[in-house]
Amino acid sequence: MSNKTDFVAAIDIGTTKIVAIVGKKKENGKIEILGMSTTPSKGVKRGIVLNIEEAVNSIQKTVEDVQFTIGTKITDVFVGIAGQHIKSIKNRGYINRDSYDEVITKQDIDKLIHDMYKIPIDIGEEIIHVLPQNFIVDSETGVKNPVGMYGKRVEANFHIVVGQIASARNIGKCIHKSGLHLNQLVLEPLASSDAVLTADEKEAGVALVDIGGGTTDVAVYYDDIIRHTAVIPFGGEVITNDIKEGCSILLRQAELLKTQYGSALGDLAKDEEVVSIPGISGREPKEISCKSLAYIIQSRMEEILDAVIYEIENSGYFEKLSAGIVITGGGALLKHLPALVKFKTGMDVRIGLPTENLSSENMKDVNHPMFATSVGLILKGYDFIEKSGTYKKTEVKEKVKEEIKEDGNSMVEFDEEKIIEPKENRTGFMSNIKKVFTDIFDESGAEM
Repeated sequence: MSNKTDFVAAIDIGTTKIVAIVGKKKENGKIEILGMSTTPSKGVKRGIVLNIEEAVNSIQKTVEDVQFTIGTKITDVFVGIAGQHIKSIKNRGYINRDSYDEVITKQDIDKLIHDMYKIPIDIGEEIIHVLPQNFIVDSETGVKNPVGMYGKRVEANFHIVVGQIASARNIGKCIHKSGLHLNQLVLEPLASSDAVLTADEKEAGVALVDIGGGTTDVAVYYDDIIRHTAVIPFGGEVITNDIKEGCSILLRQAELLKTQYGSALGDLAKDEEVVSIPGISGREPKEISCKSLAYIIQSRMEEILDAVIYEIENSGYFEKLSAGIVITGGGALLKHLPALVKFKTGMDVRIGLPTENLSSENMKDVNHPMFATSVGLILKGYDFIEKSGTYKKTEVKEKVKEEIKEDGNSMVEFDEEKIIEPKENRTGFMSNIKKVFTDIFDESGAEM
């Protein structure tokens, strides 16, 4: 993929944000992020699209931003799917080959996988992924890759991810109405796993916990094989709602309280620390104890972790996870969360960043837990391309040049070899947070 216009584009449709991201694989296998844009998500709840028009508007806005940044039109995208409707099942399949004289080929394995898409499932559901776990050739068990071996009967154990047809179709419709072609739907915990887990962790045994706004995704690996996946319908949003109700404040104030002063362990919060919140429409400001805030957060976070522990136990590998738990997603940066997870599970815990697969050029902007799924979708996109053996080249369009001029940026020199970065994208993520925080909790106590 030496051409400069060869890249993979992906869209992460989350409950709180929609991310459009474009990446290119370098010769060393690392991903260089050419452009990324985020916009607040509308019309999405707990990972499911509920309002197509609102979701389409959000997708179009973030896609336009990233197209301006890279100076190239995006046509094909890889998209993540999550939501409480996602479930996983196990199944075994086999094929009997004609003779022992020819080696097992990739076509034999593809046929075995293809047959799994035909298994009976509940009405209204469809198979999203068929993931081989291990193979049995004749009576030889524990074969990871049988291609090239001799054998007549090939069996395999499969991990099959199933989701609701309606939810998948709604995502597809949003992408289509945004003027894009959907290459593949990817289960989000699988994408996040590719972005943040190391090969050693997957071999030793590890559980990935991706805490998003609307859902918490779980993926369990052991002996380098995916063993279990699940989507829990709770995330950072329910914690924000608890703070809103518990403290009788606005939702946006609750979100900023959580991110700036929140803690996942009430016992570690200081008694004397108090935050003053401006009153609604000129009313008296509220004083909220950081300790009370922490106990509200801890209560809900323990509930989410109980569901996570249930799913890990359900996998049958709870006692075998030598590498413990890796937490990622926007919720992973909650203060003292690793300590709470370690206390609840007794396992080693680390925060997962998409460092492993990123080139150093843009590590600073993208190397954040909240972008783990986005980076993972780029990696899954390249896997899909390499396995299918096809690559659709995307070329720079004259129309993009015209759009850039129409936006009042005609003074920007259009150079196909360079990345164009609009002024509004130059401010970092943290500076935007500081601005919002200042707007809401200003010294005068006035409402935004």
